Amino acid sequence: MTQHAVEKTSVTMLGLGAMGAALARTWLAAGHPLTVWNRTPARAAALAPEGARVADSAAEAVAANTLIVVCLLDDASVGEALAGVDLAGRDLVNLTTSTPAQARARAEWARERGARYLDGGIMAVPPMIGVPQTGGYVFYSGSRELFERHRETLAVPAGTTYVGEDAGFAALHDVALLSAMYGMFAGAAHAFALIRKEDIDPTALAPLLADWLVAMAPAVHRTADQLRSGDYTKGVVSNLAMQVAGTPTFLSTAEQQGVSTELLLPYFDLMRRRLVEGSGEEDLTGVVDLLAR
Repeated sequence: MTQHAVEKTSVTMLGLGAMGAALARTWLAAGHPLTVWNRTPARAAALAPEGARVADSAAEAVAANTLIVVCLLDDASVGEALAGVDLAGRDLVNLTTSTPAQARARAEWARERGARYLDGGIMAVPPMIGVPQTGGYVFYSGSRELFERHRETLAVPAGTTYVGEDAGFAALHDVALLSAMYGMFAGAAHAFALIRKEDIDPTALAPLLADWLVAMAPAVHRTADQLRSGDYTKGVVSNLAMQVAGTPTFLSTAEQQGVSTELLLPYFDLMRRRLVEGSGEEDLTGVVDLLAR
């Protein structure tokens, strides 16, 4: 190494499924010395020609480096893989999908074993890893000092967004965003179902639907502002009473098209409940309080 070269942080990667392998290959391509381990040895061996050092056990892989990144199937897999492994003095970054409660418990588990801990929630699919223009990123929570220490290395595969010292916050942000995504998918499914039996090309509806969802997305900022202020009438465009009055049209249209209303009814029911308990001049924000009880 020349005097001008920058030494890259060595990384240990535990777990080489689709996501783990994408992370590993990105660090290798960026010149980071990488030690890998996987429960299925063949997946680790496949990275050897690309420069990875293959460990025979999780314990050997952990012993090789200070920065340990874990991306396994679930929280139970993390406990199984690291059972009996000496974690003292290690920086454990857990990118395994988990619940906030599991992340907090895993942080305490790591602390008891002498490790520093960061939890992560990956907002990307494997093809987005190592491709900055796709916009993929990872939520991180836990030790701020640990995040800052490894920020540059963690930013190699995907962008980084730190969301707080509470180790459960990365998982909570992850699930919150993905929950909204599934709600969007549910609405899109209902929209496509409405036209399914008509002489309407779904590929013609798709750009209209995408543009409409993009146009509506900024409404989340108004909802957030109303939640923070407690004033649910602030900046209202279409009030709750008017929107509840319009719901029969959506239900009747679905019935006429032979489409189930099971995706719409739960939300419409919450809207009606809020109208009874709140004010017709409100926005739809009061539904959040019904859900959060």
